[in-house]
Amino acid sequence: MRCEQWREILSAQLDGEVTADEQRNVGAHLENCAGCRAWLDAAAKVTRRARTQVVTSLPDLTEAILATAPPPRRRWRTLVAAAMPSRWWPATGARPSLVNGLRAALGLLGAVQLVLGLAQIGRAEVAEHLHANGQHLWHESAAWNVAVGAGFLFVALRRTSPSGLLPMLGAFVVTLVLLSVNDLVASQVAVERLVSHGFLVVGYLITVLLARSSRRPGEPGDRRQPERSRWRLRLDEVDEPAPLRLLPPYSAQARHSAHLGSAPARRRAAHGDDRNRDRRRVA
Repeated sequence: MRCEQWREILSAQLDGEVTADEQRNVGAHLENCAGCRAWLDAAAKVTRRARTQVVTSLPDLTEAILATAPPPRRRWRTLVAAAMPSRWWPATGARPSLVNGLRAALGLLGAVQLVLGLAQIGRAEVAEHLHANGQHLWHESAAWNVAVGAGFLFVALRRTSPSGLLPMLGAFVVTLVLLSVNDLVASQVAVERLVSHGFLVVGYLITVLLARSSRRPGEPGDRRQPERSRWRLRLDEVDEPAPLRLLPPYSAQARHSAHLGSAPARRRAAHGDDRNRDRRRVA
């Protein structure tokens, strides 16, 4: 073979396209041919340069991307946090102790409110002087006091945000304060009764502080995605057909042919029995 043909094999060797026999033969040729060895070294350098390139620095597009990006929306909590002094919000180390103190105070107020409600239920001598509707209103007021006390205890024992209780509790406290002021002006309520309402108002304010302290204004909210439901309505989805199976050769044909051959055999046997029966009748 001429060197041109060996060099074609060497080129294929650089591309990984030679067989074991060709690689063995071309190795024997390289031992005796200095020209092909030089050609292989030059071809290897060219191949290596063609397959690799020098890493160049890419342009920094950070400023361009930030310039074209839409500005972030500033919520009212962010604006309030920027306007309020930092001393109004406790430091990170002192914040857990403050929250624990608020929860302890709320638990104490809840116990007091619960005792007041139970004591109101037990004051039967006062309810006996009322008519039927008045007695029911007395019991309804006691039930509200018990419910509020139990709610305060529930919030104090749990570690989650009590934001869900604020709408109902806030409406109840505002209405109670307005009615209490009206009754105080009209001299229709005792001062000690108004003092008992003070526990409720203080407990409501502590609940508001606990709801606000669960997340500092300006911090991002909880953006966890809700869990997907396991129930799905499948209208456009089409069930995939069952995959095809390859049956082993000869076994299916043998059974099939045996099955086909058994029916004619049974028919011939039945026809032979009929002829034998007719012959016996003639005899």
